[in-house]
Amino acid sequence: MSHSQTAKSQTATSQNAGWLDQVREDALEPDLAIIDPHHHLWDRNTSFIQNRYLMDEIQDDLGSGHNVVSTVFVECDSMYRADGPEALRPVGEVEFVNGIAAMAASGGYGRTQVAKAIIGHADLLLGADVKAVLEALQAAAPERFRGIRFIGAWLEDKAVFTPPRVPGPGVYLDAKFREGFAQLAPLGLVFEAAIRHPQLPDFLDLARAFPDTCMVLDHIGGVVGVGTYAGRRDEIFASWRADMAAIARDCPNVVVKLGALNMTYCGFGWEKRPLPPTSEDLAAAYRPYYEAVIELFGPERCMFESNFPVDKVSCSYAVLWNAFKRMTAAYAPAERAALFHDTAARVYRI
Repeated sequence: MSHSQTAKSQTATSQNAGWLDQVREDALEPDLAIIDPHHHLWDRNTSFIQNRYLMDEIQDDLGSGHNVVSTVFVECDSMYRADGPEALRPVGEVEFVNGIAAMAASGGYGRTQVAKAIIGHADLLLGADVKAVLEALQAAAPERFRGIRFIGAWLEDKAVFTPPRVPGPGVYLDAKFREGFAQLAPLGLVFEAAIRHPQLPDFLDLARAFPDTCMVLDHIGGVVGVGTYAGRRDEIFASWRADMAAIARDCPNVVVKLGALNMTYCGFGWEKRPLPPTSEDLAAAYRPYYEAVIELFGPERCMFESNFPVDKVSCSYAVLWNAFKRMTAAYAPAERAALFHDTAARVYRI
């Protein structure tokens, strides 16, 4: 995949900035401490939502009034090395983000410690040979690198977006993949999974097989609501909840990120409306999903995420975190602290 940089020709605002500006909200509970455990950084001309998302752009979002004390960068195929061994090219992404993190740590770019922890990528299909890649990633950001994500999101339905790097169906069950996966725990590394909800049984099988590996399930398991999955929300909710219940029961090594229902494949269709949703709209639509996960896993195994700039397709940063705060207004202070800050701090050692 090409990683060409086009900063000179790109705008620093999202393609839907004018639409988003129609709904503005002040931050609710602006003192509540937040770790945003999932965002990306990139500079490319292939994004459907925002071509450039670097320090200035994330600071614009972080400046919307919420008390985001630190963030976690999650790999997004950004700034790979242009040459050298193919297996080591993802190290370039961690090198790049570690530089952004150093900028944030200088204190000259706002109060948020951007990329205080970093999740990179390594090809676990290399089997045991991936250990050298993992060690190179650690060496690139020894104070911040925490683990890797390997996306397994693959469906036959082409109406559902499949990231270009996904090798095909069933990758989490592959013997070579698991040989590579086995290299994570001895190095103290986290595994992050991005899937679609039909693959939850594969994720469950993987989590059962590696109980000593801390595993993070992104985006509540990727509930799909478009293509052949459209118009089946109640049916899909029931099967999704049953799969999530099995994971919660059998796999104490798994924590879940609450977020990313803004993405178009989830089928809520906010991006098609004349006006973007308010935080009340989002809270009403998403509450059944997030409350189900919190009930199953407990707040100490859940953390709210922004998934920005991807989730900007449906709302602003301020509106999104307001929705999370509205959903949890009746929770005990310790429960809210876990959901907004403490779970992420523990998992990513922040």
